[in-house]
Amino acid sequence: MKTVQEFDEAFDNGEDISEFVDWSASRRPNLEQKRVNLDLPVWMIERLDYEAKRLGVARQAIMKMFLAQHLEKAG
Repeated sequence: MKTVQEFDEAFDNGEDISEFVDWSASRRPNLEQKRVNLDLPVWMIERLDYEAKRLGVARQAIMKMFLAQHLEKAG
């Protein structure tokens, strides 16, 4: 078993610390998912699909990216 200082140092050095972590108890604060429904005009969906294809990501990913960018600027 490592001390807290040894654990921190191993993490900072990029060493594999997975044997010391209980991943089954891990959580992602503020990243929990909640499903929402959103009705959009066809032209927006087509534009989203175009941008998603151009960037090589899924429609949902591009929507999340756009929303996150806007919220960061507003916040």
